[in-house]
Amino acid sequence: MPREKLVTVLLAIALASMPVAAIAAGSSSGGSSSGSSSATPTDPYKMAEDLIDDEEYAKAIPLLEKSIQQKGEYADALNLLGYSYRELGQLDKAMTYYNKALSMEPQHLGANEYIGELYLEMNELPKAEERLGVLKSACGDCEEFEDLEEAIDDWKQEHGQS
Repeated sequence: MPREKLVTVLLAIALASMPVAAIAAGSSSGGSSSGSSSATPTDPYKMAEDLIDDEEYAKAIPLLEKSIQQKGEYADALNLLGYSYRELGQLDKAMTYYNKALSMEPQHLGANEYIGELYLEMNELPKAEERLGVLKSACGDCEEFEDLEEAIDDWKQEHGQS
């Protein structure tokens, strides 16, 4: 009899946990601001990232806006909105979104790199160098620091300031 009870209990546990596992497998965490969530392919943020990788910035913007509608404003989405608008030549909108991202996360690596690059496009070298300093203190010699440093060096060469 104890063996039958054990089997019954194990079956009950297995059956009770199946719907939970199915629900968990179909959901996304979505709350991560690092962009490293285990997002499903239908997550608008993930879809926008893929479009940006394919240089489809205009198509990414509505998906980023949808993600913000669903999750509220968060720095990663605001940063990618800024990047998309900058790539489309809409510098004022880009600046607005980068500043929103930085107001939420002042040391956001991507937003600091991209706003620094935007400052270079606007010929505001001191502001770009300020962002480089923020990146240096935030992450040392990380990829974002190195990318902005290279962009600044290129800008200086192009403008005879090397």
